[in-house]
Amino acid sequence: MTKKIRQLDRVVIRFAGDSGDGMQLTGDRFTSETAQLGNDISTLPNFPAEIRAPAGTLPGVSSFQVHFADYDILTPGDSPNVLVAMNPAALKANLADLPRGADIIVNTDEFTRRNLTKVGYQANPLEDDSLAGYTVHPVALTSMTVGALADHEVSKKDAERAKNMFALGLLSWMYSRPYESTLRFLERKFATRPELVGANVAAFKAGWNFGETTEDFAVRYEVKPAKMHPGTYRNITGNMALSLGLVAAGVRSELLVFLGAYPITPASDILHELSKHKRHGVLTMQAEDEIAAIGAALGASYGGALGVTTTSGPGVALKSETISLAVALELPLVIVDVQRAGPSTGMPTKTEQADLNMALFGRHGEAPVAVLAPKSPADCFYAALEAARIALTYRTPVLLLSDNYVANGSEPWLLPDVESLPDLRVDFATRPNGEDGATFLPYLRDPETLARPWAIPGTPGLEHRIGGLEKADKTGDISYDPANHDLMVRTRAARIEAIPVPDLEVEDPDGDAQVLVLGWGSTYGPIGAACRGLRQRGLSVAQAHLRHLAPMPANLGEVLRSYERVVIPEMNLGQLAHVIRARYLVDAIGYNQVHGLPFTANELETMLEEVLKNV
Repeated sequence: MTKKIRQLDRVVIRFAGDSGDGMQLTGDRFTSETAQLGNDISTLPNFPAEIRAPAGTLPGVSSFQVHFADYDILTPGDSPNVLVAMNPAALKANLADLPRGADIIVNTDEFTRRNLTKVGYQANPLEDDSLAGYTVHPVALTSMTVGALADHEVSKKDAERAKNMFALGLLSWMYSRPYESTLRFLERKFATRPELVGANVAAFKAGWNFGETTEDFAVRYEVKPAKMHPGTYRNITGNMALSLGLVAAGVRSELLVFLGAYPITPASDILHELSKHKRHGVLTMQAEDEIAAIGAALGASYGGALGVTTTSGPGVALKSETISLAVALELPLVIVDVQRAGPSTGMPTKTEQADLNMALFGRHGEAPVAVLAPKSPADCFYAALEAARIALTYRTPVLLLSDNYVANGSEPWLLPDVESLPDLRVDFATRPNGEDGATFLPYLRDPETLARPWAIPGTPGLEHRIGGLEKADKTGDISYDPANHDLMVRTRAARIEAIPVPDLEVEDPDGDAQVLVLGWGSTYGPIGAACRGLRQRGLSVAQAHLRHLAPMPANLGEVLRSYERVVIPEMNLGQLAHVIRARYLVDAIGYNQVHGLPFTANELETMLEEVLKNV
């Protein structure tokens, strides 16, 4: 059957079903196929905290959204053009996000009376007029998959579980995606069970062939590759990029990277990935708790390695005492906080930016540290390198604030030339530095960086004290002298403020904007998309984004005071806005939400339009 092919510039697809339906795998494979075609991509996985949430219920719905286009995109999309709903719960949980006219592909086999009742449907929405505003494609995914695998030696349960591959095959046909890499993936995934390889491949091909032959899908779509800078790309998540950034930091510093970590959502993937890189000088330790993890990392730094610990908000709270110890010892340490919705256990698989205050101020005593945040999944690589550079150069703990949105989202990443990455090699202390030529002064500082010498234990003649008690300037002896304590506290603060960070860059194409939108971390994409939309409508707005949050760029105050209004969207209750108001006396307007989901570009565009009207 010859079918029409329609060109599109962008598409947003959401796969949704039970946690056991393989929606994350399906979305990931579709994303990988799309990356091979050269489209720009942005993804948003969304899943329950429970490993196997109650089947068929609204809390148990897992989804994966992928936005791909033939131009550069900044977000996973505000709303799907296509929803693949594996059961009634998936349909009900996601229907409100769909624009009118969207395509809905539903697995009709799961629309039983029992499943409908479980999520509160009084009538079958496929049989009444409740979906009249959408283009509905009823597909018996489960039974068609089982039928396609009738000749395969697999159980009925395993056959039914392959329905996600049927759906993937159908969508791959529908949007002209390649599939060779998915077939190779299935061969690797089920290498020890050849019968499952054959079953999943057959299910995938059955879905592809169904799209090719059914009259219900009369049109096939194509999205051309996006124009990108020349080079080699790979699709990468934020956690993966951050892991590779730490590996690169070890290579460029010629130091062992030691990761002490306790598994915690959503940071555990970094531990999993780094554990694979022993051959690149990475040593990982899964500790018994968060305190042991950071203690081991700090000990590794004392021993001459790059100490790293990864966690989320609850873990940072437990690690705070050891972070303060690292401040007193003045040793390099990278603390990665992949933020999630809190407080306490909160919503472990949802996103938030509510750890900023804790990163800036959440330690006893005056214990300043450097703080920075990546803006996108690919940027996590460079943010990890920058965190390592600051930690090694200035002998300080550095808090790297990622979050669940960038950690699990993905986008194309241009592989860098390793030789172009910063040289992070360290000059360890190897001889006494006192005036007499025989004394080692562990707190005699570099006049430019204010960093103290880093002496590897066991270096002859460089014996010195460590510990949490206050140290005397230069000698490092224990000191209770009031004037010395004042000096050391102020010097540690001055060392952080002395860290040079790039000036804040402002995107103001027209040069006459009166409103500046200031963001940090993962709000970069939604803010950028909203500002792009406003400019396309002829409205002038400026955008700036903070990567370095401590210290902040030297020109930040000047930039803020040059605009009539400063708006700060955050996924918290206004933490950066409070800091900006206090430090720069600028009456910043906070726009805040704590839904556990990222901002949509549309909501920010609507909000900013109202601000522009009142300037």
